Amino acid sequence: MGPGLADAVQQRLFEPFFSTKPHGLGMGLTIVRGILERHNGRLHAENRPVGGALFTVTLPAGKSNGTPDRG
Repeated sequence: MGPGLADAVQQRLFEPFFSTKPHGLGMGLTIVRGILERHNGRLHAENRPVGGALFTVTLPAGKSNGTPDRG
């Protein structure tokens, strides 16, 4: 298990074009967050007390008829 997210990284994590990788594009988390927000969802990142980072995706409950909610 890794050390988690440094404070400086955590503050910029969802900014477009921010990456900690030498050849990273920095678009992955920005795109994921945008998709989730379009569906009234949320993406949250935090450090775990025992080490490592925890990413949580939250989405609203959909309609019970099996079709996606396009509202």
